[in-house]
Amino acid sequence: MDASDLRAFVQALPKAELHVHLEGSMRPGLLLDLARRRGVELPAGDEAGLRRWFRFEDFAHFIEIYLACSRCLREPEDFQKLLDDFAASQASQNVVYSEVHFTISTHLANGVDGEEVAQALGEAIDRARDQLGVEIRLIPDIVRNIAPAAADLTLEWALAHRDRGVVALGLAGMEGVTVAPFGEHFETARREGLRTTAHAGEQLGPEAMREVLEICRPERLGHGIAAVRDETLLQDLVERRIPLEVCPTSNIRLGYAESLEDHPFDRLRQAGATLTVNSDDPPLFNTTLVDEYCNLASAFGYSRSQLVALARGAFEQAFLSDEDRAACLARFDRSLTPSA
Repeated sequence: MDASDLRAFVQALPKAELHVHLEGSMRPGLLLDLARRRGVELPAGDEAGLRRWFRFEDFAHFIEIYLACSRCLREPEDFQKLLDDFAASQASQNVVYSEVHFTISTHLANGVDGEEVAQALGEAIDRARDQLGVEIRLIPDIVRNIAPAAADLTLEWALAHRDRGVVALGLAGMEGVTVAPFGEHFETARREGLRTTAHAGEQLGPEAMREVLEICRPERLGHGIAAVRDETLLQDLVERRIPLEVCPTSNIRLGYAESLEDHPFDRLRQAGATLTVNSDDPPLFNTTLVDEYCNLASAFGYSRSQLVALARGAFEQAFLSDEDRAACLARFDRSLTPSA
């Protein structure tokens, strides 16, 4: 396939995305609008300047941008605007199902009303389904480098709003901080019927992944690319079929892989790991889910059938009920052209 044929093929594939952050999906134009509404000062006063600011230099700069986006979310309608914009972007790429990480503890600390935010997000989720045919689920994240009391609030909010799109409990934040305080949170989430996922193996190595697997026992791992450095760990992930939510451009932009050609995605795939393709924080990394598939295909020479397998696998690894998964897979299979 040439580049245009490849993009058209990937665009047409129904896709699921399992690792994307709501706050990190804020585009410069929306950030500028919200900042003006809420009186938040930014380093630039126009979209072009914000796009330049988004070209961060390191993880600390990335967090600075992420927190600025979060500070602009003050009222329920702000969260709705963001989720509406996100849903439209997903629909434009034929991403029909998304599981979206969301750091509710940050917003609670900023003084928002958690119940009002849940109501606003629930209405936006319904609108995305009814008007765009896009299903969205929420994954509230515990931030491991924030006081455990914030984790309590995150779990409480997640459990209270399972009827408004919350599907799982997540874990984010700086690796290198022990996850020991959060094992009970994940156990409670499981007991109450929530699914579980956790960031690990992005900033640090296999030992950090092992700690998360042992203490939090997540069903999926966000990133997980460090597994390629430990054959025993990788084999364990393969045998236990623990999926990795891989975000190639994010890993490169944050300095955890030198280039796409050097990225461990294909080595993990060839070792038998269960992988999904994701965009993480698309505007901050100047990428989309379509871009991620196209870039992987170009770098590693993936065929149409291999791309189909990756796209189908995301639905297989999603936190869907058995009935909903079967329906999604049936629709996916019906959508394929004979050439796929």
